[in-house]
Amino acid sequence: MAEIVLNVEVRERTGTGGSREARRNGKVPGVLYGGPRGPVPVAVNANEFRKALYTGKLLGHLVTLKHGEETQGVIAKDIQFHPVTDQPVHFDLYRVDEHQLVKINIPVHFKNQELSPGMKRGAALNISRHEVEVWAPADHIPEDLVADLTGLEIGDSVRWSNLNAPAGVEPVIKGRDFTIATIAGSAASASAEAAANAAG
Repeated sequence: MAEIVLNVEVRERTGTGGSREARRNGKVPGVLYGGPRGPVPVAVNANEFRKALYTGKLLGHLVTLKHGEETQGVIAKDIQFHPVTDQPVHFDLYRVDEHQLVKINIPVHFKNQELSPGMKRGAALNISRHEVEVWAPADHIPEDLVADLTGLEIGDSVRWSNLNAPAGVEPVIKGRDFTIATIAGSAASASAEAAANAAG
C-alpha cells in the first residue's frame, strides 16, 4: 500500500465557516471525492499534513487515508496554499482502488543538456510540455518522465516515445507521437554554423 498515511476526521461543518473552524483548531480542511458516498468534508492535523507534504510524495501519489479502523486508498490532486505564509489551507482527495488507472499530470525533466551537440553550439531547449497527462496505475505513478538530450542536434525533437515511460503508463493523447521539446538554434548560432560551413 502507500507510504504515506493520513489520519483524517470527518468535519461536521462544511463551507467557509467549517474550513475556518478547522484551521483555528490546528487542522487543514479538505474534501474527499469519489465513490458511492459522494463528497465528504474532512480535516487532517496541520503538522501531520505538512510532514506528509514535505516528503514530496503527497501530491499526485497513492496515499492511505485512515479514519478510525477504516482505510482507503486516495490520490491527492489539489492542494491550496496561503498566498503570504505559503502554508497549506485546503486539499482535495479522490478515492481510488490500489491498481485502478488514474488520469494525472506527470512532470517532464530533461537530462544531459551538456551531451547535446546542438545545445553546445548555443541552441535553446524550447519546451512544449513541462508535464504530460497520462493514465497510470494508482500504485505505480511515476515521479517524473525523463527526456535524455544526449546526441540531439539543432532541429531535433523530443517526443513522447523518447520518454521511456514505465510499463502501464500511457498518454491521454492517443494516436500521435506528440512533441515534448525541440532543440532550436538561435540566430547567432545559425549564422556561426553557416560561416563554419562556408569556410569548410
